Amino acid sequence: LAEKKVLIVYAHQSAGSFSAAAKEAAVEVLKSKDCSVEVSDLYAMKFKATATAEDITGEVKNPEHFRYAEETKLAWDEGRLSADITEEQRKLQEADLVIYQFPLYWFTVPAILKGWFDRVLTLGFAYTKEKRYSNGIFKKTKALLSFTTGSQETMFSPTGINGDMNVTLWPLQNGILHYCGFQVLAPQIFWAPADAAPEGRSAMLAAWNTRLQGLLDEKPLFFTPMDYFDCESFQLKPENVEKCVKEFGPTAGTHCGKPLPPNNQMKPRGN
Repeated sequence: LAEKKVLIVYAHQSAGSFSAAAKEAAVEVLKSKDCSVEVSDLYAMKFKATATAEDITGEVKNPEHFRYAEETKLAWDEGRLSADITEEQRKLQEADLVIYQFPLYWFTVPAILKGWFDRVLTLGFAYTKEKRYSNGIFKKTKALLSFTTGSQETMFSPTGINGDMNVTLWPLQNGILHYCGFQVLAPQIFWAPADAAPEGRSAMLAAWNTRLQGLLDEKPLFFTPMDYFDCESFQLKPENVEKCVKEFGPTAGTHCGKPLPPNNQMKPRGN
């Protein structure tokens, strides 16, 4: 069997953090499973977070009205993207599995990781109009979000003040990862480790260690396949509305006005 390659995109500046411990656990376990593991430590790399014209070497096509997606597509075609982007794209292309390890900031990823998504997932390289969602470029690659929260789990429940975590996850998991075709594995959520007793934190890491053993064999989360939608309006085809809308809508985002399917963004179907 060919060696599996894992990329960990890590976004925390402190080596003493719980995020650092979770990242180290992943490196250790996956290496012991004969995976090769590469870590992009974004803060240590001083990774640039802003998507700007500086990401392109040489002339831009339209300096009066700079359009990032179009200009980076052209630069990617011609091998003129900046070296830091090209290097991350290489790592991503080689990976069988990508783990994003971060603390949840304001219900989303920290700015440096958002900048990684904005700058690395360029048009042409990571998606095109034709190749996205279930037809996406990265459909052979698995990806998962592994993150810590400041709030307790109950606060992110359907009756909690923060709202349903499945709703919070939709823009990240559907709008970024699945958009580029990734098979999205269930997120690894470490609920409020800062509030936990030391044994609580140890138990969280032990559960992650156990999960890591079989991570590469996990089934991905369910997203409605691209061919269920009309190719012009991108609406669910009427026959598919009937097929996939029962007691619940199909997914947390495409819910057809029905109750959200429980844990659609947190557990694969049938689990």
